[in-house]
Amino acid sequence: MAFEANTRPTVAAIVIAKNEERNIQACLQSLAWADEVLVIDAESTDKTAELARAAGARVIVRPWSGFGAQKNFAMEQAQADWVLIVDADERVSQDLRDEILRVLQYDGSNVTAYRVPRRNYYYGTWIRGAGQYPDRQTRLVRRECGRYNYLPVHEHLEVNGFVEDLRGHLDHYTHPTVVSHEAKIERYSSLAAEERLRRGKTDAAWYHLLFNPIWTFFKVYLLRGGYRDGLPGFLVSGFSAAHVLLKYAKLWERAHVKAPSAVSER
Repeated sequence: MAFEANTRPTVAAIVIAKNEERNIQACLQSLAWADEVLVIDAESTDKTAELARAAGARVIVRPWSGFGAQKNFAMEQAQADWVLIVDADERVSQDLRDEILRVLQYDGSNVTAYRVPRRNYYYGTWIRGAGQYPDRQTRLVRRECGRYNYLPVHEHLEVNGFVEDLRGHLDHYTHPTVVSHEAKIERYSSLAAEERLRRGKTDAAWYHLLFNPIWTFFKVYLLRGGYRDGLPGFLVSGFSAAHVLLKYAKLWERAHVKAPSAVSER
């Protein structure tokens, strides 16, 4: 579908990244239609920034300041009328691209932001159950009408105004392997424990470590339909339970286990 210049508001696509050389090219290729593409690189030690520049993106390198803060900084640098926020391991489908351009071409409504459904891929498989779909995310927003909160994990965009849903999909290749899933669970469980500490929940009891992971597995696998996705759905449900177990274990450790003191040599 062709659009004449200046017949619609402009769109800036923003991506925050760190050591994403495996993902960044495919991500930016799916954003090539945007009027402005901006990558905020958190001092990557691989070729993320180099590949992003080669793809035509404007790259700003700055230290990591947290998910919400990094995205807010990116939004502040954008100059277009609308901002589309995409993670490095996500791809904008052709249907979503066409829908965004069509909606904005006739933009005259009071809509401030749009939610998009997200297809989450684990181990190469689109997971439809386990609470993973449609996984709607608010990602397209009028510039200066939304800000991210500063939660250390699972930050979300807070919008001032009316939000509507789009139908086109955002494809999220979240965990290509079991090893990558394990690594993310390790990192995110630490962030989740820190968030509970920040809110004053400084301890975990034995029943948190026993019953909360069991309940999480039951909820994700049975109530949310993880069983419908076969073995990948079972693994997703198991990792969800493991995330909860690690979160409470780390919280308990902070309260009860003293860090070993340095031993001086004589």
